[in-house]
Amino acid sequence: MRKKIILSLGVFLFIGGCTMSPKYTQPPAPIPGEWPQSEAYKVMQVAPGGPAASELSWKEFFTDLKLQQIIGTALNNNRDLRLAALNVERARALYGIQRAELLPTVNAVGTGGKQRISANLINPSDSRTSEQYNVGMGIALWEIDFFGRIRSLNDQALEEYLATDEARRGAQIALVSEVARVYLTLAADLENLKLAKSTLASQQAAYDLIKRQYEVGVASELDLRQAQIPVDSARGDVARFTQMTAQDQNALNLLAGSKVSQDLLPSDLARYNPSKEIFAGLSSAALLNRPDIMAAENRLKGSYAFIGAARAAFFPRISLTTSIGTASNDLSGLFSSGTDTWSFTPLITVPIFDARTWAAYRVSKAQQEIALTQYEKTIQSAFREVADSLAVQGTVDQQVAAQQSLTGAVAETYRLSNQRYAKGIDNYLGVLDAQRSLYAAQQGLISLRLAKLANQVRLYAVLGGGAK
Repeated sequence: MRKKIILSLGVFLFIGGCTMSPKYTQPPAPIPGEWPQSEAYKVMQVAPGGPAASELSWKEFFTDLKLQQIIGTALNNNRDLRLAALNVERARALYGIQRAELLPTVNAVGTGGKQRISANLINPSDSRTSEQYNVGMGIALWEIDFFGRIRSLNDQALEEYLATDEARRGAQIALVSEVARVYLTLAADLENLKLAKSTLASQQAAYDLIKRQYEVGVASELDLRQAQIPVDSARGDVARFTQMTAQDQNALNLLAGSKVSQDLLPSDLARYNPSKEIFAGLSSAALLNRPDIMAAENRLKGSYAFIGAARAAFFPRISLTTSIGTASNDLSGLFSSGTDTWSFTPLITVPIFDARTWAAYRVSKAQQEIALTQYEKTIQSAFREVADSLAVQGTVDQQVAAQQSLTGAVAETYRLSNQRYAKGIDNYLGVLDAQRSLYAAQQGLISLRLAKLANQVRLYAVLGGGAK
């Protein structure tokens, strides 16, 4: 009989493997097959045979050694990334729990007891005290997954685990790119601070000269007040950029998870070792490897499995309770001949009417539509991010070149205005306007150089780079 029980269990295990989930096919990407083609992208080139951004590790992309050390520290210490990793561990454990539902739970039980019975309930010759001891091993209410309800829930848990792991990869990409962005912003603000200090020093010297001329009656009070304007403006900028550099360092320390050593901080943008040039390629299909898109697809697959579980709820559930053991009225006789026991109790539950089942099925269909829409939206958002970065890449060099030319022209204008003022040809207002224009042009050049370097980092990230 025991062989029959074991054989029945084996049969149930092998036949309980079908699912009622719809067959998954990857939806077509709701974006063009190629990147935009217009005036903003005309200088784009494609690197033949070059690695995709997702295949280029962050150590290969970022060539600045100081930045590499800070990113390495952040990957080890950043709390947001640590939380993402812990969420993966939790999702994996939950998947393990759901997967275990496919297997029976086997328990070993031992009981023993004595009781004294009323004399009115037994024959006069019987003992009023009775004993019973049992030792057994059994399975209680193990559901045989004929229609794949448990297997579908297991598939859904697996897809959620995979989506969480992709979210961790996405968090790493975001962390790497954010560390680089803050590092570059700090370098630009430090350069702006140097510019503000040098401007303050030169304007203070000019103000002191005009003040002496005013004291001897050579310069007017108007010239003196006009010379004071750039001094006060530069003094305010020194304080502002001092504050901004301190805040940038605070942000960098938070991202790194610990205080960044002073010798690892940048001095200015000019000393930053630029990252490698990367190219988006010809096809937009490379986006499908981005962690956020892959996570959205995993959740879409999970919604298909949820439909399978909802469908299976309409069909009968078959459960099994079985046990084998030994029983005796004497503890020493538990394993004697003739004390063996067994039980085999199949249970079938046939749903007749349960409105919740139909509601759950409608929920599963709506959830699948939601997951599909989110998947398509994620792809479209990714396409827009890459297209924006490519637009910057295609035009920023022209902007930098124009700004460099403008800065040179304004610097020459400032020099000539100073000469004309010194010779008494013009008043100080011309010098003041030229100085303002030069200061703004120099700041604009720093901003554009920062935009170019930051866009290289952004393009690398939005193409899926930085996950390894």
